[in-house]
Amino acid sequence: MRIHHLNCGTLCPASARFVTGSGGLFERARMVCHCLLLETSRGLVLVDTGLGTRDVQDAKARLGQRFVKRNAPRLDPAETALAQVERLGFKREDVRHIVPTHLDLDHVGGLADFPDAQVHVFGDEHAAAMVPPDARAKFGYKPVQWAHGPKWNRYAVEGERWFGFESVRVIPGLDAEVVLVPLTGHTAGHCGVAVKGPGGWMLHAGDAYFSHREVDLVAPRSPWGVALFQKLRSVDNAARLQNQERLRGLVRAHGHEVKVFSAHCAVEFDRVRAG
Repeated sequence: MRIHHLNCGTLCPASARFVTGSGGLFERARMVCHCLLLETSRGLVLVDTGLGTRDVQDAKARLGQRFVKRNAPRLDPAETALAQVERLGFKREDVRHIVPTHLDLDHVGGLADFPDAQVHVFGDEHAAAMVPPDARAKFGYKPVQWAHGPKWNRYAVEGERWFGFESVRVIPGLDAEVVLVPLTGHTAGHCGVAVKGPGGWMLHAGDAYFSHREVDLVAPRSPWGVALFQKLRSVDNAARLQNQERLRGLVRAHGHEVKVFSAHCAVEFDRVRAG
């Protein structure tokens, strides 16, 4: 199995210092939509999809004017998962499975680019996205992104443990281990996605945290902008903070076995791409 790290959507919100904790106060930040593409014997598997081709073509209608204004996405067609899959010599039909960390708009915009793929999602997240219980839960979901009718596969945890976390394995018969690891708080059914590749385990932690500074083992902290956004937009902020502490514990105890990264931290993305 081969694993590719893809940036499927560059986001450039105002004030790098406020959002990321470094750079100028009036400088645009750089954030990514970090996705994984797995080459397996049963076709390609995407972990998250970032922004899709339709999002790039009609951003305000699909993503919302507020998201576009706040995040200033680059909207580069070359950054979509579909474009990157095709540059690697594959076709859209080769993507057989998609495993989203959660169903927010910047994580599943590319679902419609791969309409034949099976979409493997934590059942609690699917339920929350289909019928959000309140305005806060509804914030990041854009039903237009799954209006084409994805082939949903919903999962619940069944007692299996992954490094002490509850988990459930998905995509039976795959020659790679892919595991949903509930890390709720940001959304009701938010999960990390653990993948065991040739170099060992990696955990795509989604939006469980946004900055590498939040999982620092010596002096963890959230940049002001990230801290404010997460506090305001998490459906269960206490659970989110607890799961961040559990992730720090994972890194402390098993950092030599598991590589952990988030969906939007450009520093982590650049590190993992550099090897």
